[in-house]
Amino acid sequence: MTPPLPRTVRAVDTAQLLDLAQEAAMHGFSQRLPVDWLREHLAAEATHYLFPTLVQRLTHRLDMPLQWRCQQLLTVSTGEQIWGLLDVLPDTFDRIPETLDTASKKDIVSRIERAVTVREWMERMGGEACS
Repeated sequence: MTPPLPRTVRAVDTAQLLDLAQEAAMHGFSQRLPVDWLREHLAAEATHYLFPTLVQRLTHRLDMPLQWRCQQLLTVSTGEQIWGLLDVLPDTFDRIPETLDTASKKDIVSRIERAVTVREWMERMGGEACS
């Protein structure tokens, strides 16, 4: 049985987010930013947020574990918050402590909805968007 998608937001620091991105890369998940890109562009002391929005099951690749596709609100070195996606294992997400109250979660989801994408931010910064 598929575990239910949590309707919550979790906060992680930059080191934790880099670990999540490394795990996604190790599994070959399709929605992730390169760890080197994150290391270069994220604000080192920032808090970032994950909001699961989709259960990702690759029926054509039975070797691929079930994933939760999370919207990310990332704080980059310019201080701006940008929007991206990250596929996370359910057990990994469940190990992230629940630290936010309901009002904070609603605010973060609202900010995710208004944030520019990684691609838009990179284009504005004059760089190439990562793929």
